[in-house]
Amino acid sequence: MLIPVAGWGLWRLRKLLPVKARKVRSEQPLDPVRLAALAELASLPKPYDGAPAGAWLQQINGLLKRLCRNHYPHSQSHTLNGRKWLAFLDNRCPAAGLTRWMILVEGAYKPECKLDDKAITGLTQAVDTWIRKHV
Repeated sequence: MLIPVAGWGLWRLRKLLPVKARKVRSEQPLDPVRLAALAELASLPKPYDGAPAGAWLQQINGLLKRLCRNHYPHSQSHTLNGRKWLAFLDNRCPAAGLTRWMILVEGAYKPECKLDDKAITGLTQAVDTWIRKHV
């Protein structure tokens, strides 16, 4: 009779023992392809101060197409353009909201496409989000 009572008492005292804190990761570690893409995005020269943005937009599009070809080899995503291309990207990562950035697909074909600093920062953040979170 004494052993069950002692066991019950110890069971109740377990709440007083210090609890080991658990590490909570906010994100999964990124794979090497995503890390390389983020590094490439960061290294692209941004067209600040009214510089033409066409080449920069083409480089971003090329980066996204290469990632899609790598992550979705059977989707034929590299053949998409315009709204279909942006819709494809948004289907893979709605958080990035790339359908709002039509300039991404149209700007490369405009003779003098220029973006303000806020648009450059916003588009860079959207592409960064897409690279990190697409499924």
